[in-house]
Amino acid sequence: MLSKRIIPCLDIRNGKTVKGVKFLDIKEVGDPVELGALYARQGADELVFLDITASHEKRKTFADLVLRIAQHINIPFTVGGGISELKDAEILLNAGADKISINSSAVRNPQLISDMAKHFGSQFVVVAIDAKQVEDDDWVVTVNGGRIPTEKRLFSWAREAEDRGAGEILFTSMDHDGVKKGFANEALARLSEELSIPIIASGGAGAKEHFKDVFTIGKADAGLAASIFHFNEIPIPELKDYLRSHNIPVR
Repeated sequence: MLSKRIIPCLDIRNGKTVKGVKFLDIKEVGDPVELGALYARQGADELVFLDITASHEKRKTFADLVLRIAQHINIPFTVGGGISELKDAEILLNAGADKISINSSAVRNPQLISDMAKHFGSQFVVVAIDAKQVEDDDWVVTVNGGRIPTEKRLFSWAREAEDRGAGEILFTSMDHDGVKKGFANEALARLSEELSIPIIASGGAGAKEHFKDVFTIGKADAGLAASIFHFNEIPIPELKDYLRSHNIPVR
């Protein structure tokens, strides 16, 4: 088994780190530069920065903030939000991002995945998918920070993203987001079985056991979380020690 990754997520709105529940009830939780530096020191494997209102507000991600965060961390750094063309990605990569995450723009223009993979390489391209469960095995893909449902479905869209050159899938279950009752392990396991690229699980982390389950039952390659790290409910070193004690390899 390859080493599993622990990834704190900085959801950014108006330059501040925020957190909500099921994409609603958004509250500020701190300065993204300070939090990013803290997580790097604590042993996080990667950091994800998502400008959560950029697509909805039809604006670009804050490149200056990306630059400031990148200057304070020494771990891989994925940035998403408002990226709709190659030039946007280039600006953020030049500002210090290691990978680019595209979500709403990829749904609206799937060719963007192909273009980015061809231009930058698949290893730079993360396709983020926010989906809501409507039936047992039916998940509707949403855009604009979960505000707008689309005709796309989770599993077929994830397969298309891989076919077009995505290097990773970041799947967030809207039903599990911020609820802290565990990840969407059945859907994650199916994604892992149907795709050959890494799956990052997001939405539902509330206890150390949830990470054990997402890596064993959900077969995810990485577990992403926000509030449990922001509020120091589970320190990253403690989480990694717990996973090692259950024979789950972590870095």
